[in-house]
Amino acid sequence: MNIRTFSPTIRRKEMDAVLTCMVEEKLGPGELNGRLIQQVKENFGFNGAFAVRSPAIALKYALRALDSEAGSAVIISALAPAWQYTAVTELGYTCIIADVSAETGLVIPETVEEAVKAGGRVLLLYEGLGQIPDCTALLELGIPVIEDISQNAGAVIGDKCTGTFGTFAILGLEENDILTAGGGAVLAAAQSRNWSPLRKMADRAPSTDLLPDINAALAYIQLKEAARNEQIRKEIYEVYIRSLMQGRHKTFSCQIEYAVPAVYSFPVILSGSFKDVKQYAAKKDIAVAQAYENSVISVFPDICAHCPQANSLALRCALFPLYPRLGSSKAQKIAKVLATLP
Repeated sequence: MNIRTFSPTIRRKEMDAVLTCMVEEKLGPGELNGRLIQQVKENFGFNGAFAVRSPAIALKYALRALDSEAGSAVIISALAPAWQYTAVTELGYTCIIADVSAETGLVIPETVEEAVKAGGRVLLLYEGLGQIPDCTALLELGIPVIEDISQNAGAVIGDKCTGTFGTFAILGLEENDILTAGGGAVLAAAQSRNWSPLRKMADRAPSTDLLPDINAALAYIQLKEAARNEQIRKEIYEVYIRSLMQGRHKTFSCQIEYAVPAVYSFPVILSGSFKDVKQYAAKKDIAVAQAYENSVISVFPDICAHCPQANSLALRCALFPLYPRLGSSKAQKIAKVLATLP
């Protein structure tokens, strides 16, 4: 039986919550949307938040709340999901693409500073694959930061969760995000002065922008179980990392002191060919995916020609299955493959 790269964390509790919505015929935005928001605030330390139907809609509200002028430039990572570039440009802004660090796959202060000098006025900070950026140094550049914590929700620096450093945070709830509702996003602000303009927009938002209860029910239960699921991921990660160290490949490393990254899948930076590794894993019935197959640089390569580090990672970074429902026997099987990768 093939082991999939991703598998949503859907157990009996999640199914019961969705079924209750269906039985009570409460499918649109309502009580469970509100409960999800409250749980997000409690888990991550936000002052305010509201849940919408997609990360692109969340970004629309964030840029409006910043009162960014049409045509102004938004800085995004070359490895960010391609939807970010599409959404930014469709909203009438321009994009400046920044290269990344080879150690983390994230933008760094030096490349963002260059983008600011080129006219960047807002940083859309993709915090991919569980990694943690240098938030303090990035904030010192003096421009608003919108953190995308869809893949590292729950990571911490000191006593603060990622998402609470920037002006706003977007927590995606899409199929392969660290939390999933089958679609949607939460837009949040850690400080009351930043939440104030968002609250006014949330109060006026049409129901077609807001996350339906049937999706909120799924995300709410997952958020309640987040600590348990993260512990399972960490245990699997420790098994994997010991196996990977036996071979010639490596994974990302946290560069921030007093930081604890989130565990999101298992990225492996390959020394050789992705095709060879994929074929080798497939012989063991393990599905491996390119980590950045839907990134800006993969979908729009022509606008990222100045990003050599991102290009290298896009070609060489593979994701191996790591999720709470994996089970110990499958995890051990994957660990053996990691130790013997070509």
